[in-house]
Amino acid sequence: MQGCFFIGEKFIFMWNNLYPDLYLNSIYELEPQFLKDKGIRGIILDMDNTLVPWGSMDIDPEMIKWIKYLKDEGFRLCVVSNNSPVRGENLSSQVGLPGVWNANKPLRKAFRRALKKMELRPEETAAVGDQVFTDVLGGNRLGLFTVLVPQLTSKDFVWTRIMRRLEKIVLRRINTEKVEEK
Repeated sequence: MQGCFFIGEKFIFMWNNLYPDLYLNSIYELEPQFLKDKGIRGIILDMDNTLVPWGSMDIDPEMIKWIKYLKDEGFRLCVVSNNSPVRGENLSSQVGLPGVWNANKPLRKAFRRALKKMELRPEETAAVGDQVFTDVLGGNRLGLFTVLVPQLTSKDFVWTRIMRRLEKIVLRRINTEKVEEK
């Protein structure tokens, strides 16, 4: 893994991998036609604070409807989570999606396993999640189209709360660049 403690090209490489290709105000803003126009045929979805609130076993009916909509639009979907198989399979069975658990994101191995399950290549796949240092970094390292969405709840795993402080630096820079583009 490239380290951000290196100076020069390696630092720039790492920093650029923290930027999502798309930053939305809500997961529901993700437009299927937009993805199709980019050649995207599959979506890797994060679980905690993307599909369900952290620590919850219940998926919102609106989210179930949204997942069904994506399936009806022809997308192949897979959940990739650092969560345990027990918790992951519970969610997976509620929405009828395959999953990869104990993913160790941002490592690429779990993303590759999801690609294999969906029978897709990286350039045909989007990764959608709420964390820069797991979902976005992991997806970018493999060449996926990355989509960052806000977390569903402020509740988080202890380590994630620490990482969110670092994410704020990246998010401020993303928001600054959005303003400068206008």
